[in-house]
Amino acid sequence: MNKISKILVVVVTCLVVGYFSGMVTRSAITTWYPTLVKPSFNPPNWIFAPVWSMLYIMMGVAAGLVWNRMEQEKEMVKNALVFFAVQLGLNALWSFLFFGLKNPMLAGLEIIILWLMIYETYMKFAKINKIASYLFIPYLLWVSFATVLNASIWWLNK
Repeated sequence: MNKISKILVVVVTCLVVGYFSGMVTRSAITTWYPTLVKPSFNPPNWIFAPVWSMLYIMMGVAAGLVWNRMEQEKEMVKNALVFFAVQLGLNALWSFLFFGLKNPMLAGLEIIILWLMIYETYMKFAKINKIASYLFIPYLLWVSFATVLNASIWWLNK
């Protein structure tokens, strides 16, 4: 499989995970989420879908670039992609905990683990492909913001 095919496979995978995560949030966005007290820096709801779509695309490109180095650095790439898969799973789990279970506290604890896994994935990607690691920086920054937002929502609604 060539580099473009690998990138496309991972981008599609990330977008599918994002789509299914979005399914969990859709009903809560119109019913439960509006009832929460939110901090002044809470972005408008419409911003989340385009931001996450772009982040999933960037994550997929990053992982595809790393996957493309499999022949040269097999063990490092396999290890990095395991971390990538775990953080992607944790990403989806957060939506279920926050919007599905309507539990900002549990989601807040989980997002800390998610952030650590994203950071570790970023560090592993940096050793394999610098561009891949740079593509992870907006994701790391957005989840940092989301962590503060999640904690604020939990605090304001406890």
